[in-house]
Amino acid sequence: MIDAAWCRARLERALRLREEFGLAEWGRLVHAEANGLPGLVIDRYGDTLVLSCNTAGAEQLAGPLLDAIEEMGLASTIVARNDSPLRALEGLPRETRILRGTPGEVWVEEAGVRFPVDLAEGQKTGWYYDQRPQRALAARLAPDRRVLDLFCHSGAFGLIAARAGAASVLLVDSSGPALALARRAAEANGLAARVDFAQEDAEAAVSRLAGAGERFGLVICDPPPFARSRKDVPAALRAYERLTRRVAGLVEAEGYLLIATCSHHLAGAAFLEAVASGLARARREGRVVAEGGAGPDHPLHPALPESRYLHALLIQLF
Repeated sequence: MIDAAWCRARLERALRLREEFGLAEWGRLVHAEANGLPGLVIDRYGDTLVLSCNTAGAEQLAGPLLDAIEEMGLASTIVARNDSPLRALEGLPRETRILRGTPGEVWVEEAGVRFPVDLAEGQKTGWYYDQRPQRALAARLAPDRRVLDLFCHSGAFGLIAARAGAASVLLVDSSGPALALARRAAEANGLAARVDFAQEDAEAAVSRLAGAGERFGLVICDPPPFARSRKDVPAALRAYERLTRRVAGLVEAEGYLLIATCSHHLAGAAFLEAVASGLARARREGRVVAEGGAGPDHPLHPALPESRYLHALLIQLF
């Protein structure tokens, strides 16, 4: 019988996994099929949970699921971010609403840096937990380097790099509200003196910086998905090739480029080929020193390998 007890058993199992990796308080609590709850995503921000029900089946679970969460004492506030376009395919309305409690200001902490989170309007549920492994990798390379964070959103990559000892950080995003969150985080964490902000299109910023002869020891390039459907894949591959070619010119010799795709229609091998082609067109030699994806709070069901949507490459350029 699918009831609150059934939901609780799956939530408890999901929670135990996150506890194993120290990701129970700040991280993804439920990752759909891999946690036995297809169509459902739950992100945890301390005592606040944000739910996304992306299928009719997940929507039907909302009642017993909320009862199970209450029984477990997981959260005082629960927000529904049911604004994914996927809901339209199931005949479901797109909406954002408060299910329990009264949301106050929410901050997330990662790598010793605190960030304000916009649960109602921010991307995904307000934070990109999936890129946590890549942010840790970038932080290892940041000390004493100039860092450029393109498509920075609220500045997670760049500000964590700044705390790790980057000589300077430039955050670039076209969204004013996202950069406003990044500015607040920089100030709250005492990092503002080493961080600059540019509200502009990433490609325009790349052209401006290249024209000025700027070079960086670490360039982070984490754009929004270029392939939102299978038919978009050929154009997306050309876009990743072009983007790689252009940003490669901003990386100093023996510096690093961290580039990622979150287009789940795009295979990792195809993404690597597009990036390699972009490097060749830029006449830059490089080597892949690390490949990455989402962390253990985003497990994959072995029968659904196509659900691995995040592919990241760390490349040293010469």
